[in-house]
Parts: sequence; C-alpha cells; structure tokens
Amino acid sequence: MTGAAAVSGRVAPGWEAVRDAFARGQADDPGAAQLAVHHHGRLVVDLASAGVRRAGAPPYGTDSLGVLMSVTKGMVAVCAHLLSERGALDLDAPVARYWPEFATAGKGATTVADLLTHRAGLPAFTSGPAGVGLPGLLDWNSRVRELAAMRPLWIPGSAFLYHSLTYGHLAGEVVRRVAGVSVGAFLAAEVAGPLGLDLWIGLPLEEEHRFVPQFSVRPEPTAEQIRGFLAGLGLSPADPLSLALRASAAELAAATEGLSTRQGRAAELPGAGGIGNARSLSRLYAALIGTVDGLRLLSPRTVDRARTSRNEHLAPPPPLGGGDGSGRSRFGLGFELPRPGLPMLGEGSFGHAGAGGRLGMARPESGLAVGYTCTAMSWEPAAGPDPRWADWTEAVVTAASAAG
Repeated sequence: MTGAAAVSGRVAPGWEAVRDAFARGQADDPGAAQLAVHHHGRLVVDLASAGVRRAGAPPYGTDSLGVLMSVTKGMVAVCAHLLSERGALDLDAPVARYWPEFATAGKGATTVADLLTHRAGLPAFTSGPAGVGLPGLLDWNSRVRELAAMRPLWIPGSAFLYHSLTYGHLAGEVVRRVAGVSVGAFLAAEVAGPLGLDLWIGLPLEEEHRFVPQFSVRPEPTAEQIRGFLAGLGLSPADPLSLALRASAAELAAATEGLSTRQGRAAELPGAGGIGNARSLSRLYAALIGTVDGLRLLSPRTVDRARTSRNEHLAPPPPLGGGDGSGRSRFGLGFELPRPGLPMLGEGSFGHAGAGGRLGMARPESGLAVGYTCTAMSWEPAAGPDPRWADWTEAVVTAASAAG
C-alpha cells in the first residue's frame, strides 16, 4: 500500500478497512500511534504504527504505554460515577459535604457537578502568571490545600472554562475524601484491576520499561505570546482571568515536562498524567456501555446521566464569549461530548480527548468503544478535528454498521 504507514496488530474479519484507514492516517505522522476498537464488548481492532523510532525509545507496539494527557479526565470521571452509583457520593451535593475545608472564600455552594463540568472558577493553582512549577506540581497536599483556600474567578456554576490541570485535583480530592484512598489507587483497585487494564494515574516502577515518551512537533507558545493572545480576547494583563489562564498554561507546560521524568510519571496528576495504551482505553469505555468478559462498570442510567450536556446554557466568563474556533466545548458530567472540532462517533458519543491527539470514547447506540494514542503531539484543537482521526473514524462507524 502506498501513502500508508506500516502497521502491526490484528483486526477481526470485516474490520480490515479500519486497519487500512489507520495506516493512511499515520502516513505523515513522525510519531507512533495505537488504535483499538471494541464492538459490543469484543475487541475487533488492536493496531500500532511504530513511526520513526526516536533515540533511546523502546520498540513500539500494541502493548506500549504512553502519556494520555487529558484523556485522564475521563478516567477520573469514571471513579466519581462509580462512587455515585454505589451511593457514597452525591454529584449534585456541595463539595464541602466531603471536603469541609473547601467551603471558604465563596465556595460553599460549589457542587461536585461544578467540578466535573469545569464550572468551579478555579482554572489554575495560583493567581500568579508564572503558575506553580516543578516540583511543586507534584505535591498533592499543597495543591489541594491552596485550591481549598482560593476564591473562584466567577460564581461557581454561572460560567464554564476548561480547568486543564486543576480538574484532576479538584475531582480527585473528592474521590480521596469519599473512598479513603487516592484517585490513582481507587482507579487501580476498582477499575483497572478488575478489568485487567494497562491504565494508571501514577505509573508503577515495574512498568517503566514499556513507556514510550511523547514529543511535540512545534514549539510551545512563549509566555509573551500567550499574554498577547489573551489581550486580543479583551483581557488586560492585570485582569485576574488573564493571570489565571497564563498560570494554567505555564502549569500545563510544567506538567508536560514533568511527565518526561520518572518522578512525574510516578506522581498522581489526574488532570493530564494518566499512562496507558489504546487497547485499555477501548476496553474501559466498552465496560462503561456494556459487558466485557462478564464485567460492566456503570449502569445505562448512569451513562445517560454522564453524557447529558451540562454547559450549553452557559458561556465562558466575561469578557470571553463564543468559545474556540472549532465550536463551543460541550461537557457532560466529567466527559466531553461531540462538537465540530471533536466529532467522536457522532451524537450520543462521550469520552475525552487529550493534548496532542489522544482520544478515548464510546457510543452506546452503536456498541462502539475506541481508544487512540500517539506520541507526536500534533493536534491543534482550534483548527478542527485531528486529521489522523478522520479516515479511521469513518471506517469504524461503517464497519460497525455492517456488523450490526
């Protein structure tokens, strides 16, 4: 096949077109990637494209592990919904019911749902534009203590704006308070362990040999460029929202740097620091919408609640207005929902994308669950869907329709 990457792995009969589409999509990608698909609980696609092997990186295949970035947020949401389904956590209750210290500085009425839908008004760990750097980002107790003391930038629930890293600590601390263990430990014991998933928030040392690092295909924006971009949106440099968004960008850059180290991968960064592979992401989402080897994680009622939009009646805080260039982000309870820049598997889908192009998602109506991982961070969300997704997404939907 010309104009296609070399691909390893397997596909079930009737799904061969997905392999070909994945190979075409990876043809110009300098990195490695994985694609896995479950259909009605059965693994039907499990593929890897090795790309150009980078110096020092281990061989790449379907068992390799990589950083998942914000796909991790969906993993955290699963933990919250499990606790809710068990009656231990009321997602509409005030956060302070479970985390009393959080009630300060105007946050007494903030609900757990506000945390899961980016409505809490706490998009950064500090109000200083430089943000919290390393190693401070890896200090869980300090970060949640500071979040509990902070005053939100808007009345919680009245507006929404993406919480790049703080989402994980906010929702993760609620999980910790309710379950009595960290969100990474809860995921390991209650989700990954029973399903046999290679997914972690806090990578064990014994799995390090399987880890393949990520890399960016373009320079990261400078602090001055970010400041100028925000000024173009009407935010003066001294505006508290400008300060917070610059802090958030700096913190995300520091977290990405930290994930290139053993210390960073061992720490729990549940907003962006999950480690895993596509097969395990696909299996996780398959177990949310149906039975996988006799196990199902969430009931249909819980899934429907999780994928019901919670923010379409809200706008970003002033002076921000219409969202990003690829369409307003849509969120259910902890999961992203389809939009023009993230079409997923069509309306009814839910899941979460991650910086650079990772994706985990499912659509109950078609019985599809998909995981996609990559090492080259090349997706530009404001420009629309990642070009690497297009062919295989269409092929997956077509194959599922033919399979019934």
